[in-house]
Amino acid sequence: MDLTPAMSARAVLIVAGGTFLALAVTVSLIGALPGDAWTREALLSWASPAFVAVMRVANHAGSWPVLVPAALLLLFLSPRLRGAWWVWLPVFVLAPLIEGGAKFLVGRTRPEGPAYGFPSGHAAAAAVCFGAVWYAAADLPPRLRYAARTAAVIVIVLVALARVILRAHWPSDVLGGIALGVACASGAAFISVSSLRTPAGPTPPRPPSRG
Repeated sequence: MDLTPAMSARAVLIVAGGTFLALAVTVSLIGALPGDAWTREALLSWASPAFVAVMRVANHAGSWPVLVPAALLLLFLSPRLRGAWWVWLPVFVLAPLIEGGAKFLVGRTRPEGPAYGFPSGHAAAAAVCFGAVWYAAADLPPRLRYAARTAAVIVIVLVALARVILRAHWPSDVLGGIALGVACASGAAFISVSSLRTPAGPTPPRPPSRG
């Protein structure tokens, strides 16, 4: 087993999972975080009609009706993901279920409307699927790998920004969604890397020769 990718994935899982849990507990106790309203108003002040139009397009990159076919295509095209389909396919299915359950448990409403908002489903979906892109990019040549991973991060950020600009979520909602999605993707990556090869045990001693 290659320990470096496994240890990196585990570290990301711990940080992202811890961040999500900390945000979920804090939000459930106090509602909107101290910087939520200020950050939201600052972002909305940039919302010119042209910018909002761009954000509406970016918003589709966090929609499950778009991401589910894309995730299945990614599973088919990536040998790295296809070799661990039994890990990634359940993650793609379970992530929205976890997100929906967390919304019910936390119970924090959106800034405009009575629906529950934490964590953002669009942000979580984007983080899971483009986290898979980050993992799959390890098979690419260095320049393509860097480009693919940079694009994945940009799309996640754009989806998160779109959810605030479109007045659907508090900033902490999208941070929680990203943390949840990254935790799911890094957990799948950790299991995938760990299962590539089981470390061999000690070589048993040879029996003494007779003769």
